[in-house]
Amino acid sequence: MKRLRKKKVQKAGLPPGTLIYTGEKTEVETKISIVDYNNEEFVIEEYKEPVNNLERVPESKIRWINVSGLSNIQLIEDLGNKFKLHPLVLEDILNPDQRPKYEKYDSYIFIVLKSVFTKEKSEIFEHDQVSFILGQNYVISFHEQESEIFHPIIQRIQKRKGRIRTMGPDYLLYALIDIITDNYFIVLEEIGEIIENVEEDLISDPKSDTLQSIYKLKKKTIDIRKLMWPMRELIYKIQREESNLIGDDLQIYYRDIYDHIFRITDLLENYRDIIFGMLDLYLSSISNKMNDIMKVLTIISTVFIPISFLAGFYGMNFQYMPELSWRWGYFAVLAFMVGIGGELLLYFKKKNWL
Repeated sequence: MKRLRKKKVQKAGLPPGTLIYTGEKTEVETKISIVDYNNEEFVIEEYKEPVNNLERVPESKIRWINVSGLSNIQLIEDLGNKFKLHPLVLEDILNPDQRPKYEKYDSYIFIVLKSVFTKEKSEIFEHDQVSFILGQNYVISFHEQESEIFHPIIQRIQKRKGRIRTMGPDYLLYALIDIITDNYFIVLEEIGEIIENVEEDLISDPKSDTLQSIYKLKKKTIDIRKLMWPMRELIYKIQREESNLIGDDLQIYYRDIYDHIFRITDLLENYRDIIFGMLDLYLSSISNKMNDIMKVLTIISTVFIPISFLAGFYGMNFQYMPELSWRWGYFAVLAFMVGIGGELLLYFKKKNWL
């Protein structure tokens, strides 16, 4: 997963509300996608430049404005002026390291979340900050990099799946938050598969690469927990704080998201326990492997100790040694050495040391 710490643009001393993009995705082109819909109609348009009359939502329709890429500060500022967003809100949108938060203003609600996803055919996890503005008949979403996380929502609107075409913007906001939350389950499922593969390597043949994989898993789970944990407080605020922009009938749906977040945090805790157990198992496996090696070396040394003694004894340079003139002395000593070694090996086998 990418590092959560990013190099900050120096903002010290600047007035509050100064718009400076502090992220790293400067190469991502800013795009605006506009979705207008009601129970009968659906229209989607995409732009790469400021659009006139964005704030004039067609009567009896809901407008969803999705902005991907935050490097075009002028476009973000223009959008904020059209919808009369507070400069501090725009400042938070342009700072991708914001903590998940919920703020209620007179005519809109501001929400910041963190989404996670994996690159295609890769075990690399990335995170992205998603900011939402919920108004009377519109929802605006901002995210730093272009992703396909919201494509299922567009398809649901287009194909009339579920209740989304008959509900208000508060239900659209719920659907967007819900898909971000559900995406955590997808990432955690992939982490679970990686954990199973590492466990198999750990049991069959633990190596130094296995230890590296364990530490990477540990870092991934810690990073995801940092992103997910503040969302509990955020959803709790949505449930508890009264607002005329979120209907009472939506509270049951946000309780469902709250339950999902609890399940995700429980999964993360379980994975963390498993990973720490894997570390202990790795150390035990390496220790046992070292013990096996030492046992083999000890047995070899024990077998050769008496043989080395005989070889050293008859290697002394004395003139009068009766065995030196014996015709079969060499073969007798050699057979005696082999016999001692064989007897020791049989003894070790009997004791189940081999």
